[in-house]
Amino acid sequence: MKYMKLGTKPDTFYTEQAVRSVASDIPADLIIHVNNTKYQLHKFPLLLKCGHLQRLCSDTEDGEPLPIALHDIPGGEEAFEICAKFCYGIAISISASNFVPAMLAARFLRMTEHVAKGNLVAKLETFFDSCVLQGWRDSIAALQAAWRISGWSESRIVQPCIDSIVEKILLPTSKVAWSYTYTRPGYTKRPHQSVPKDWWTEDISELDIEVFRSVVSTVRAARLLPPPLIGEALHVYTCKHLPDPLYGSSEPGVNGQVQSYSTVAAEETIAKQRRVLETVVTMIPGDAGSVTGRFLLRLLRVANYVSASSSTRAQLIRQAGSQLDEAKAVDLLIPLPSDTQAYDIGAAEAVLEHFLAQFQRPAAPDERRRMSIAMEKVVRIFDEYLQTIALDREFPIGKFVDLAECLPDIARNDHDGLYHAIDTYLKVTNQLRTKYYAKFS
Repeated sequence: MKYMKLGTKPDTFYTEQAVRSVASDIPADLIIHVNNTKYQLHKFPLLLKCGHLQRLCSDTEDGEPLPIALHDIPGGEEAFEICAKFCYGIAISISASNFVPAMLAARFLRMTEHVAKGNLVAKLETFFDSCVLQGWRDSIAALQAAWRISGWSESRIVQPCIDSIVEKILLPTSKVAWSYTYTRPGYTKRPHQSVPKDWWTEDISELDIEVFRSVVSTVRAARLLPPPLIGEALHVYTCKHLPDPLYGSSEPGVNGQVQSYSTVAAEETIAKQRRVLETVVTMIPGDAGSVTGRFLLRLLRVANYVSASSSTRAQLIRQAGSQLDEAKAVDLLIPLPSDTQAYDIGAAEAVLEHFLAQFQRPAAPDERRRMSIAMEKVVRIFDEYLQTIALDREFPIGKFVDLAECLPDIARNDHDGLYHAIDTYLKVTNQLRTKYYAKFS
């Protein structure tokens, strides 16, 4: 991350009795309130560089220190103090992490060239163009900060950052020469190792969902990257922001950190997760193979947990059904919204129904052969799923029979998996029956 140093004087700001002041032999003649902080400062040098303060002080007379309220200054106390120190010539350090609040505060205070030559806004604009936008992490940090402070309204920072990020993502991997985050299991950076094609996905997963969507949509519009790479970006973002309810509090994230849903999640948190989930679903490319069947079922589990819209769940069920042969039995264990220890059997049935519906449509011979192979895989997956469900001793027998009959007999080359599931269920329920009789006999 690049830095810009301004000023040379030592930092003489200090706090005394909850008041921020600057060490000086000259009495303070300007009192500024920023939120909960009171500053005792001097008209000189602040008025020389701040057009907004000049205007506020234009009709006042010398005498008692003039009180001014700046509660609406962007960036709050920290940003104001950067601007104030610049006026005093005190050394300050600007980086991508504090550039945005400093720039917004400097514009608010009208620290422009019209007010004083070599003023702060011009210096920050030069730093933005020559340093922030040239860096990968710097552009991401500045974009995130600008979005969180002012949203899309600060287009003079947000749009150039998005353009810079997208430009770097679209470069051939042979030209990627900057540092990036890549912590996938089994990957170790080695000298002269080629850059992975999805090198960018982890860093942009730090962005808020609205900004992430804008970046990814712009990348997609360029049509230079394959759909599975866009799908991988969605997968990385989901793993970071939407832990899988199936794994409770022990699911490892993309970077190895453990993530979890709280037992009693706040409604605000659930609403945010729902917004992220529904946005990610709308971003899934329509191209075949852009995301995996396992990923779609993971999204469906999250959709159940956060009570996503019926249209979102329907889309996931439909897409997961078309790629069910890519899943594993555990992926069909979809927790109920009200009880993550119980499973939504109806959702699993719906996914299977959408898979089977494909066989009702006319298809070319090559497609029929592909679908036949897919059917064999799905039979194994569903029989393993039945074996897991069979371990639930309280599972109703009628429902178990319905599940066992979901697949037509013609789909199975053999019934070994089904017989094993039935045998497991009978053993489990028999143990329960024996225990029940022993207790009341």
